[in-house]
Amino acid sequence: MTRPADAALRLGVLASGRGSNLQAILDASAAPGFPARVAIVVSDRERAQALDRARAHAVPVVWLNPKDFGERAAYDAALTGVLAARGVGLVCLAGFMRILGPAFVRAWAGRVLNIHPALLPAFPGLAAQRQALEYGVKVAGATVHFVDEGVDTGPIVLQASVPVHPDDTEDSLSARILVEEHRLYPEAIRLFAEGRLTITGRRVLVR
Repeated sequence: MTRPADAALRLGVLASGRGSNLQAILDASAAPGFPARVAIVVSDRERAQALDRARAHAVPVVWLNPKDFGERAAYDAALTGVLAARGVGLVCLAGFMRILGPAFVRAWAGRVLNIHPALLPAFPGLAAQRQALEYGVKVAGATVHFVDEGVDTGPIVLQASVPVHPDDTEDSLSARILVEEHRLYPEAIRLFAEGRLTITGRRVLVR
């Protein structure tokens, strides 16, 4: 059964850069029957392109400047306040370049998703595509996972593989992985919104 628009899961998207995964989420949420919509986009960078993408869809935006806060815990508390004020039920990291502190992760446990351009647990952290090429793997990919207190260590929701070509550069591999990211992230959000995900230890069961 399709939810009425006002019953859709409210998403808070955190982004620091160009926001291509945000765009994929915005596009998906505009489709009839999609059970979630973006309620707020927050960035730590005033001129992030992601904020412009949100404004183009009439989505409220907040620039939360890290320089206004003395420590990470204070920033994270302010971030929680912004999200809670908008009634956010799921937080989606879309190229957010700040590490979220333990208090934030605990407060939103089981309600934060991230997208990573690798087949985790391989190649966590920055420049995953470069790491894959330097290691010489034949297959790379993308992962949507729940966020825990580690770096790209949370339970895995969905993954997609992408072949690595002999002549691949970091840019060419990144572009092919990005296609899968844009497909996977909205699907993971849909599954969460429909109540079809259950975390059991390190496993995420999909009904």
